[in-house]
Amino acid sequence: MGEKLTAHKLAGTWDMVDLPPGKPVVGSHWVYKFKTKSYGTLERCKSRVVSQGNTQQYGINCEETFALVAHMTIVVHFLQRLLQIPYDSAMFIRKSEKGIVLLLLYVDDMVITSSDSEGIKSLKSHLNSCFQMKYLGHLRYFLGIEVNRSSEGYFISQVKYASEIFNRDGLTDSKVSETPLELNVKLNPIDGKALSDPTLYRQLVGSLNYLTITRLNISYAVHIVSQFMSAPRTTHFAAISRILRYIKGTLYKGLQFSSKSDLRLHAYTDSDWAGDVTDKRSTYGYCIFPGNSLISCHSKK
Repeated sequence: MGEKLTAHKLAGTWDMVDLPPGKPVVGSHWVYKFKTKSYGTLERCKSRVVSQGNTQQYGINCEETFALVAHMTIVVHFLQRLLQIPYDSAMFIRKSEKGIVLLLLYVDDMVITSSDSEGIKSLKSHLNSCFQMKYLGHLRYFLGIEVNRSSEGYFISQVKYASEIFNRDGLTDSKVSETPLELNVKLNPIDGKALSDPTLYRQLVGSLNYLTITRLNISYAVHIVSQFMSAPRTTHFAAISRILRYIKGTLYKGLQFSSKSDLRLHAYTDSDWAGDVTDKRSTYGYCIFPGNSLISCHSKK
């Protein structure tokens, strides 16, 4: 907490002023988090102070409500030369003669990547001159995604994140499935009994959606169970259980981006004609590989 307050003071985040007459103070709240490594051990303790905006009343202690996010402060101060990517407000790029520097911001964490090593050094030096920065080395774990690098290339996975899903579901048996869905299964909104509390079902679907970042082979199965979020039934929960058992049997799978692959482009596509038993709509999908590294995929009903 002391380090965080010192960092705010050095960065000039706020100014000390007299309280306006008749105006109450908006309180603040400390948020604590244990940041862990990919295999679960403690990396460092983190703290953040936030204002209690829910206590504000318009015209009494505020005229406008501002959402102060750490990375927006960073943008204002020193990212004038970086271009913000229009489809993701947390990503910035800076072009140079030697390549492109990509910066990903997430509250008070950031990732910098580029083929321009000098560009990375320059940006890191500038960041250190503006803020108290803590360099954590090469990217290994970020937002539940594990990154392993070797002479063969990069391998990204979500082993720890997937393991946490099992703990939430209480899946303690040793059963595994060879496929995420039963062959030729056709789920519909009327078979089975309605779940008395759909909360766990919805949480699991949300978690599985995030898991598809590196486990694209479950995308279609997750797409199917996502269609019953409003009124899930026992048959739908059984389908989720099968997906989890498949993940349990393939826990250490992920995406490999090879450093030795050729750049010939390969594309694959497939579709099922009127495959949905409820509305007779089709589902199609494709995936694109330069060499043997998957860079793009899509599935849509």
